Amino acid sequence: MEDGFNVALEPRERRQPPLSSPRPRTLLCHDMMGGYLEDRFIQGSQAQDPYSFYHWQYIDVFVYFSHHTVTIPPVCWTNAAHRHGVCVLGTFITEWQEGGRLCESFLAGDARSYQAVADRLVQMAQFFRFDGWLINIENSLSPAAVRNTPPFLQYLTTQLHQQVPGGLVLWYDSVVQSGQLKWQDELNEQNRIFFDSCDGFFTNYNWQEDHLQRMVAQAGERLADVYVGVDVFARSNVVGGRFDTDKSLELIRKYGFSAALFAPGWVYECLEKSDFFQNQDKFWRLLERFLPTHSICSLPFVTSFCLGLGTRRVCYGKEQAVGPWYHPSAQETQPLFGEHKLAGDGAGWVKTQCCLADAWHGGGSLLLRGLIPPEVDNVAVRLFSLHVPVPPKLFLSMVYKFEGSMDVQVALELTTGEAGSCHVGSVSVLNGWIQVLLWAGHGDVHTGWLWRWQETGSRHSPRPLQVPPTKLARWVGRCGQQLSGGWIQRCYEVSLHGCLLQDLLVSFSRLPGSSREEKSFVCRLGEIQVVDANSLLAPLPRVQNVTISQIRWVPLISGSEGLPARLLLSCTLHWSFPLLQARCFRIHCWERTGSSSATEEPSGTEKPVFLGLAFANLYRVVDLAVEAARFGQDGRVEFLVEPVPREGFLVPQAEWGRAALLYSAPQ
Repeated sequence: MEDGFNVALEPRERRQPPLSSPRPRTLLCHDMMGGYLEDRFIQGSQAQDPYSFYHWQYIDVFVYFSHHTVTIPPVCWTNAAHRHGVCVLGTFITEWQEGGRLCESFLAGDARSYQAVADRLVQMAQFFRFDGWLINIENSLSPAAVRNTPPFLQYLTTQLHQQVPGGLVLWYDSVVQSGQLKWQDELNEQNRIFFDSCDGFFTNYNWQEDHLQRMVAQAGERLADVYVGVDVFARSNVVGGRFDTDKSLELIRKYGFSAALFAPGWVYECLEKSDFFQNQDKFWRLLERFLPTHSICSLPFVTSFCLGLGTRRVCYGKEQAVGPWYHPSAQETQPLFGEHKLAGDGAGWVKTQCCLADAWHGGGSLLLRGLIPPEVDNVAVRLFSLHVPVPPKLFLSMVYKFEGSMDVQVALELTTGEAGSCHVGSVSVLNGWIQVLLWAGHGDVHTGWLWRWQETGSRHSPRPLQVPPTKLARWVGRCGQQLSGGWIQRCYEVSLHGCLLQDLLVSFSRLPGSSREEKSFVCRLGEIQVVDANSLLAPLPRVQNVTISQIRWVPLISGSEGLPARLLLSCTLHWSFPLLQARCFRIHCWERTGSSSATEEPSGTEKPVFLGLAFANLYRVVDLAVEAARFGQDGRVEFLVEPVPREGFLVPQAEWGRAALLYSAPQ
């Protein structure tokens, strides 16, 4: 049960193209200051200026690296990566003389020994819900041990594929088939026996272009299974690195190989922390032309753009807590970042960046700044790539606000492709594309749908949402209203048949009849939702069977009589809820003391205290300060478990799970 804290909530989202496609991939190997830093805190921490990675749309494989023999990825990384459809690997590494002795102990004997090690590695990945292993043998091997290494890899790979769908085993370029520790910086005849025994090969970093040329013949049809290593720190004799990493990528892609970026946290470790976000965006912007993106393939698609950190916590526009926090499991689906300019010689542009200064939900929002030049009516930026067959009815929502007063309107835009014959209501669109724009103006500007397609250019108005079932009513409860903090939410429905959602964009345009002068704008996006209407018809399950266990009391001594006035309470909450239907759980508490009120419900106007977020069916309360019970009186602490549905709406407090702890003074 204690290990349940480390089990990932998020199954790996489906993606297009799948990881098994022959397209060259991008691997990120996260190696930062020995590993297990602030990310080791399962329920988050109060870290200031922590490292964060959010360019997930460019990444296919994430490796958590450290120099522990067995490195299990912290659950927060697995949750964040899986939310973006990214495969997560742990590391199995042996080094130096101790590593050599370890390898002898399980590789130099019979098959049962190395199979037992492989079985445990598979069980770890399966239980903690990550996706596989990078195998890194950084010590020489005896003849017996090196003979058993390929069958060890084959057995590990086969077992992992059976137990972990989409699992991956990669081998690092270190030992050669003679057993010597001799980095090759390429795939060749001395190490390809290991490549042939697993899913892929991660090269050492000191390669030049002639290494890549030679590897083309060695890899054959498995070019994408060769991950050419790039040391972002640019140590030793390497191509590129640091802000010249694009030079490495250009050569790697020239020959059709996958890339393995080692320690891109260089931008955090070696540059000014105060400029981290600018430097991180710069680093990935320089690489983006060599990094194909992957598409989101499932609904509901809901994101508040939260990075899993902030200087305060906000819950649907209302401030919940003040102070720094860091909880990477709470990171929501991230868009494509960067500056996007109009094609040709146009001066129009839109720049997207994360922003911690304001938030609708979580710790931040998406800041969009841009310019509409006089010669055009609008500018647009693609935020997400999608590959989703459209259900019969779709609900969309956007929460936004403009900074300052301006005559610009914002549109949420979906492009669709054919999945057979694509119909908009009763209109059939064949052999073309559609853009669906959700126009939401500033202030009292008219709102409505605009459908555009190549053949007719007609416009159709949306149908207003009818009186909905309970779950749907909660989803649309804030639609069309001015919300807390100046945010505005617009919700719309659309019926599409036989279509495939391809891109989600945001467009900014002039108001009808406004002047043709240059217009700049600053807009924040607080949330985007794309939801299958049918998912809102099914009732939401209840949080059930909330239990309190592993209780620990620590008295705080005060007063002349030495009696504690306050106690520190630690305990574990556990409950039942189908995890595939939850984004997370918010944990709250109420405290009551005194003989007359200890068992009574708090008044309707009293709000519970927010404790934290859970990404499993359990939560550890740590050192919660409560009032000590007096003689003859009972104390009461009630814990409340609020489910957060994947569709993104508030569940009424009456439907939260709850359990109360009654306590009294010792006699």
